[in-house]
Amino acid sequence: MRIPMPRAAALALASLVLAAGLGPSRGESGEISILVLKEHGVGSPTLAQPYVDRFVALAAKENGWEMARGQYLSNRGAAESFVKAHGPHYGILSLPAFLALRDPYHLQVLGRVASALAGGEQYFIVSKTEQDLAGCKGKNLASDHTDDAKFVERVVARSAFKLSDFSVMQNQRPLQSVKQVLTGEAVCALIDDAQLGELTHLEGGDAVRVVWSSKKLPPMAVVAFPAAPAPERKTFQEKLGDVCADEGQTACAEVGIHALESASANDYAEVISAYGH
Repeated sequence: MRIPMPRAAALALASLVLAAGLGPSRGESGEISILVLKEHGVGSPTLAQPYVDRFVALAAKENGWEMARGQYLSNRGAAESFVKAHGPHYGILSLPAFLALRDPYHLQVLGRVASALAGGEQYFIVSKTEQDLAGCKGKNLASDHTDDAKFVERVVARSAFKLSDFSVMQNQRPLQSVKQVLTGEAVCALIDDAQLGELTHLEGGDAVRVVWSSKKLPPMAVVAFPAAPAPERKTFQEKLGDVCADEGQTACAEVGIHALESASANDYAEVISAYGH
């Protein structure tokens, strides 16, 4: 049975926490904090949070943690507030958030999560009426991604376009943009791979065509915050590649994880360079 977003993505990310035995050592408050930040997810974070809570509670029991907290957020500002208040040791971050927060919070890449359900690994401009990108320029472009113009122009577009080439319709809800294209309210829309996948479930979605595609981008990053001690980081990173192997293979497949492996800043070097400072 198909697991709707963001429940499936939350389960995938939470199972990572559980299977890897991800456990930052306790701070002075005695609480273990783990941040999962998935921006522009299809669905409500409110629905995702109970699944994160459940898996973190199981991980806490298995690892002997007295207090543990997993926080699923879809808003970067709220995530920064969480970091300042709770000092998490680890995070699982969507690519735009990782690039924006990497320098300010001195994040170290430990791994990467690839999930067909999480989205954000490729971006598309779609339309019902236009045949190519040139046809969309000068017309309205609906998107919930244009709140991060730096990421869109430097990492996604790579000189193919600037947001000033369009009349941008900034949205908050992930599926609002494709619905506006379907109704004719918007001529074109900038969406990611998860949103593109949802088109098949919308009435009239087969009439919408892709007129431009970005190159494939790295998946969500697993990172360490400065609060995580070096030995703890090393141990977690060494285990990361084994999470979806052998006994964990079925569990990973059930929650849509394609690959889970150790990574470093080198694996994100191209997008880090494109994003700049």
